[in-house]
Amino acid sequence: METQFTTEFWRNGPTPGGLYQFPGQGNNQKVSQYGPAKHTLNLSRLMKVNDSTIIGAGGDYADYQFLKSLIEQRVIEEECLNDGFNYTPNSLYSWLTRVMYNRRSNFNPLWNVFVVGGLQNGEPFLGYIDKIGIAYQAPTIATGYGAYIAQPLLREAYEKNPNMSLTDAERHIDRCLKILYYRDARSLNKYEVAIVTKDGSIVKGPISSNPNWEVAKMIKGYE
Repeated sequence: METQFTTEFWRNGPTPGGLYQFPGQGNNQKVSQYGPAKHTLNLSRLMKVNDSTIIGAGGDYADYQFLKSLIEQRVIEEECLNDGFNYTPNSLYSWLTRVMYNRRSNFNPLWNVFVVGGLQNGEPFLGYIDKIGIAYQAPTIATGYGAYIAQPLLREAYEKNPNMSLTDAERHIDRCLKILYYRDARSLNKYEVAIVTKDGSIVKGPISSNPNWEVAKMIKGYE
């Protein structure tokens, strides 16, 4: 039988979240879709790799699970060596870039977008990788629908206050996700937040925003 590769994904997420340079903070919504329908409402797309590194994923959930299992196995192998070295955000970012580009070059891509965040030598790190291996680093990153709506808001907030507190960073992220919830009919009002500091990394959630639908009566002309 002729080998066939995936040419489109089936079970994906609505709006892969953005990450914020606090020293390192990320978020993602807890929902997957099958076509236009919401399929599962309590899926985590944030992964704590170690105390200095986290990743967030959008796109096909099965492909994310596959890559997550590879990363978990590599982390175990690193710990078994017991040589004092662990994955850093930059090293994981570089590895993911090569993996995604290699799969794309073999016409068998992983249908995901990844954001790697954490602390690299005490400095905040954020990196973006998509399904064809395009990668870049930036102080603020948002993907999917968030790249159109959340990214300008994140950039504006960061330019005004690049040394914001954790509370301010969480407030801006909640505002962005609230606006995305208003705009994306297939999103969910639940998300997780991953935070990396010098004391370690944690994944918090699920967290629910408090949307205000009073603005709905002002939307006219779509009847």
